[in-house]
Amino acid sequence: MTDATRQDQTASRTETRNIRNARDLEDHLAWLDTVTGTALGVLSVASGIYTYLGVSSLLDGEGALPVIAALAYSVAVSVAIFVFWSYMLRLVPAVQTAVARVGLTLAMAVGSLAIVAMSSWLNAAALAGGAAVEQHLAVTVQQYQDALERADEITQSAQGLSRDVARVRQSFQDLGAQEATGQLSGFAGQGAVFRLLQQKADELAALETQITAQAPLVEQAFTDGNASLSRMRALTVEAGAVEDRSVLFSEEAVRLANVITQLRQLSVAPLVDRAAADLADAVVLPSLDGTDDTTRAGQQATIDSVLTVLAQRATSLQAAAQDVLAMTPPADISYTPISSADAVIRYAGNFIPSWAGAIAIDLLPAVLVLILAVTKAAIRASRDGTATEDTMTLAELRGALRAMREMEAAMDRTDATLAAAAATADRRDPSADKPFTS
Repeated sequence: MTDATRQDQTASRTETRNIRNARDLEDHLAWLDTVTGTALGVLSVASGIYTYLGVSSLLDGEGALPVIAALAYSVAVSVAIFVFWSYMLRLVPAVQTAVARVGLTLAMAVGSLAIVAMSSWLNAAALAGGAAVEQHLAVTVQQYQDALERADEITQSAQGLSRDVARVRQSFQDLGAQEATGQLSGFAGQGAVFRLLQQKADELAALETQITAQAPLVEQAFTDGNASLSRMRALTVEAGAVEDRSVLFSEEAVRLANVITQLRQLSVAPLVDRAAADLADAVVLPSLDGTDDTTRAGQQATIDSVLTVLAQRATSLQAAAQDVLAMTPPADISYTPISSADAVIRYAGNFIPSWAGAIAIDLLPAVLVLILAVTKAAIRASRDGTATEDTMTLAELRGALRAMREMEAAMDRTDATLAAAAATADRRDPSADKPFTS
């Protein structure tokens, strides 16, 4: 056996194997075609149902019109998905040129984006809309809690200024006591220096009393704020329709916002800042009541020293108040109700499985398109270069033979008919048997 013969036999076996593989794939595709349409219809209907639920959450109003509108939109989406993927399943695997493949691939990409835009996000809203709204409520609660704690922290820091005020007041009272015994100006009694020191001590005592009176109000406001926060947290996880809970949540949010505003207004830091500025600037100097020039000179010298100390204490107290005023205020929080569709988009990162399911139900046929394209390409590759008669199955060969026999029978009948017609014509024309004479 020559090498050429062996090569021919090897090529023949390879062609036979390729043909058998192509036939197997065609048999599988023929069976799959019987279920593909049904599966595509089921996916389209399922997507339409979830789209209906998503649209219903967006439409306002009662009665039949919103229901009809949502139903019409969902039916349109189902039909669009079914028709689009039917086109792709038939055309993409059938084309063979690179230009056609690229064009149809771009069309499939654009169509997929359109399906996601008109259906998938609504499917996600139907799958996880309620949970997304609850997530929005939980985030809002955390924001309000941070704002409440920050407002209370600033207000409590302002309340702590009472200790600075008490320390300055006590220093003036101590100086007054020293002046009463003559340890400052050298002259015992309650003269001009004593009255100046007592005047500032009384001012600081009044400020201290005002700050202390604010403490119960601050505590009550913080307690009320925590109570509102507790009710808001309960509404976040409570059973029932999330729309109804959102209404109650909004009412509690308004109350809590008022509490935070009240806490900010209860801060005494601005009051202490103004009082510290007035401590050194607004000084009513008493008249010197010394009996002689020496006494009055001593009183004046002591008053000048007291004013210097007063300025130092005022600066220190004002710096403490400025530190509180410089603290970052709480953020302005306002609760805004949100629809389930908007909540799913805003908190998409927290609902990736829902988004994946919503998109997969719409774009799963793209995988079928890819499978069909690869399978059809494999079939064409297996049949490439093979003669038509080599690819015929036994049933096809039988059919071809039957067709040939029928054609031969038809030709025989035609010939017989023509011969009979010619014989009949000869019998009817007697001149055809006479000899020719001139």
